[in-house]
Amino acid sequence: MALTGNFANDDPASPESVKMLGLPSDVDTKPLPSNYVAAAPVSSAAELPNYRVKSSPHVSYEKSFVKDIRVAQGGVASRKPTTFLQVLRAAAKKAGDKLALAVERPDGGLTSPDALPLEEWTKWTWTEYMQDAERAAAAFLDLGTERHDSVGVWGFNAPEWHLSCVGAMLIGSPPAGIYPTDTPDQVVYKLDHSNSKVVVLEDEAKLTKLSKVVDKLPLLKGIVMYGAKPSKTELKRADGTKVQVLAWSDLMAKGTGLLAGPTKQKLQAREKSVEPGSCAVLVYTSGTTGNPKAVMTSHDNLCYEASGTAAHTPEIGAGGQERLISYLPLSHVAGFLLDVVIPAYFTASCPGHFSVFFARANDLKDGTIGKRLQFIKPTFFFGVPRVYEKMQEKMMAVGASKKGLIKKIATWGKGRGLIAAQKGQLTEETVNTHISMPWFYGLAKKLVFSKVLGALGLEECKMCYTGAAPISVDTLQYFGQLGLQINEVYGMSESSGVTTISTNQAHRWGSCGFAFHGTEVKAFNVSEKNLNDKTEVPNAANGTAPTEAEQGELCFRGRGIMNGYLGNPRYGGQHLKEIEQKNYEAVDADGYMHSGDKGCVDKLGLVRITGRYKELIIGAGGENIAPVPIEDEIKKNAPAISNAMMVGDKRKYNTCVVTLKAKGATGELAGGDELTGPALLVNPAVTLVSQAMNDPVWLKYVEDAIRAANTSAACPSNAAKIQKFKILPRDFSVETDEFTPTLKLKRSVVCKLNSKIIEEMYKD
Repeated sequence: MALTGNFANDDPASPESVKMLGLPSDVDTKPLPSNYVAAAPVSSAAELPNYRVKSSPHVSYEKSFVKDIRVAQGGVASRKPTTFLQVLRAAAKKAGDKLALAVERPDGGLTSPDALPLEEWTKWTWTEYMQDAERAAAAFLDLGTERHDSVGVWGFNAPEWHLSCVGAMLIGSPPAGIYPTDTPDQVVYKLDHSNSKVVVLEDEAKLTKLSKVVDKLPLLKGIVMYGAKPSKTELKRADGTKVQVLAWSDLMAKGTGLLAGPTKQKLQAREKSVEPGSCAVLVYTSGTTGNPKAVMTSHDNLCYEASGTAAHTPEIGAGGQERLISYLPLSHVAGFLLDVVIPAYFTASCPGHFSVFFARANDLKDGTIGKRLQFIKPTFFFGVPRVYEKMQEKMMAVGASKKGLIKKIATWGKGRGLIAAQKGQLTEETVNTHISMPWFYGLAKKLVFSKVLGALGLEECKMCYTGAAPISVDTLQYFGQLGLQINEVYGMSESSGVTTISTNQAHRWGSCGFAFHGTEVKAFNVSEKNLNDKTEVPNAANGTAPTEAEQGELCFRGRGIMNGYLGNPRYGGQHLKEIEQKNYEAVDADGYMHSGDKGCVDKLGLVRITGRYKELIIGAGGENIAPVPIEDEIKKNAPAISNAMMVGDKRKYNTCVVTLKAKGATGELAGGDELTGPALLVNPAVTLVSQAMNDPVWLKYVEDAIRAANTSAACPSNAAKIQKFKILPRDFSVETDEFTPTLKLKRSVVCKLNSKIIEEMYKD
């Protein structure tokens, strides 16, 4: 098959880089026109790894496990296995003097939310990036980090995050990321479970937290602070042992001195011991229950994901500078892949180069992320649904304030944009066709779209992605009418980030795209007793409304599947037995990763998620109900509602709890009692959430939204209808534990925290 990609160009990467990275030569590199709707590319049998031949185990709980890599005969999955370290060295060699990393760090501190001029940013070239990573590696080695130990990294995104991760990789000690919002118990678990000998952290506040739990970390030898100079030079344990504390500058000085001596040879030997199938990084899942699982992601996993992204996005890397803003947690697979791996891979293999700019730690909390976007003007952007929803809310509020001719022009322009966006959807009628733009589309683009996208800082964005959680079609339509196509991707930490992908030319709202090139994605009916007992369900005739017989568990296999969940022998035999069981439940004997997501693959090759088996509501009558489509429909019908969550498992009927849009609510923070945005328009006399909870106007507003959802296509039967609801006194957030750090809803936590309110709805 022919697939657009970035593997060759009029201004190609160096032949040495291309040869070393093993880039396939059979990939068509011609980008498609912007008004062309392409068929979803389907990998041929020769372009898929061969699973018919048995080899070593697919997964293991041992960090030292080196996975056998199945290479396809052609296409992206035929790429020669390489390590990410080889990729980074190729990037540094090819684009050594080009800007790699940039962060705002003025000597006097940040006094304004406005971005600084570029000359005042602290910057690293690709050569300096590689050199500082080597310095960090030498220092980590000297601090006692052995092969197959780990280095923990805890804090908001920063260049030192990247340098610490690469430094740890260079000595074969997979980095273990920690979310900035993790509790002390979660931090202790991740550092101890990963056998981290060193932890790199952000600031004094985190050092203080760590000092209180250092006795629980017997293996820890060193702490490095990158956000400021630490107030201590060591931490003492009760048994008298000490943990050295260094500033980042001290770590760099230590590394510089070590590289001048015999440590350099030790470092080279460590790097040489790293294989493509070796564990590169530990990604701790942001699970909704219990201790997080540590996903062992290999070097080959990372390189395959990056090369596949390059193949599917010919718009990126064709020449010049590509810009990306780093703000999503780097401890999550999406943030790590996007901010660390993809920039290096594209820089090494494509004519252009990437520059990563870092957001400020408080940008999302303070709502100032727009200031950074306006300055950076990213060409490649990824946002979780909540980010786009917040943008939509602000733009709708601005739009509502416009009057007269400006309002009429904006409405007219968005109408033109919506027609064009609807024509661009991949359907049986549009597949492999050029679409005609509506009359005066160019004028609408000039008068309306360019100004709105300019205000967002996305006017130069070539590829816009979303994932990690479901996004409503309403939000996709809203941005589509402004000429911005948001492409959905789907994947898991266990599949290294991307399993299905949409592109500017092959997408459909409500679908999460087609199978990543070189990856098999299938829907199976799976036996509850034995996941190896599975039967593929037929492709959906109508992907927007699949029948029950056309839905099953989404399973996938290919070069993106993890090495396994990490087990730590120090935790005893029972722990290892549990991890072995989790590995067995995750990847079957045929190499398929079982997602736990319910969905379908339609006859065009597009994948749609219809629910999650663990989230399905099973009513008292045994009915299986997918809550997410109904919840999305409620929010679509009522813009003033922030979150809606159905309840009804093992109940005689379904109920719902909703939260309202409140000032200060960011997803990470719960916000306060003051209503904001569209919530102020429902009843102008009511300005507080606490007032709205019992206000007749508000109650009717929510009731109408639920009634409309009950009669929509999202609600498949009477058993799925919602009978009662309650407005909660505050929004959900990471801070209050209803959301994971990646903003996935913890349904069990919501039920526990609001048990009294929920039980009131079932009294009668």
